[in-house]
Amino acid sequence: MSAESFELRRFESPGDERGRGRVAYWNGEVGRLGSVELLLPALEVVPVTDRSSYMGVMVTGDSVPVSSYKAPPYGGKPRIAEGALNVAGQHAVVSRSAWRWSRGGRALRIWAVGREYRYRETVNKRHHALERPGVQVLMTRSSWKDPETISGDMHGSVDSVDLSLAILFEGVYTRNLSLRGAVVSTPGRFLDSLGAL
Repeated sequence: MSAESFELRRFESPGDERGRGRVAYWNGEVGRLGSVELLLPALEVVPVTDRSSYMGVMVTGDSVPVSSYKAPPYGGKPRIAEGALNVAGQHAVVSRSAWRWSRGGRALRIWAVGREYRYRETVNKRHHALERPGVQVLMTRSSWKDPETISGDMHGSVDSVDLSLAILFEGVYTRNLSLRGAVVSTPGRFLDSLGAL
């Protein structure tokens, strides 16, 4: 794929009488890969016993590998810290340096299915890029919270794994990839570090 675009539109399922809350999902056609869906919260990602302290997000589709992420919730999404990433049935690793000043320095580093990626904020908190050598997927949310659309522009030899990951992280709380977000979240990170001692 080279310089192709796509758009996922938001839908929402209503809650039910058994106390299940609403589930948001973004769905659309992504080139030759067919239908792709981002689901938040993804209940199947988090065991029932952990749902009071974890939230999940998941990407599925006709021709993309399932990817999922679960972490403690913040702002209605799983946060970056203390998360678990799974791509195509394999555990993947996410790390970051929250104390760096530059956007590039604060980028997530992701190791998945034998590849190394960077996921970073670009223009502002609504714009992100997933990158590996020869590949870039630029993602844009129509708004920061509960966007009506999530769109992407693919550059280079983008494949289904790249797309699954790029879309997945649009369902994760990534505000602290920005300098302002990193500063605002500093007290929380400090308290988390005290709890780990």
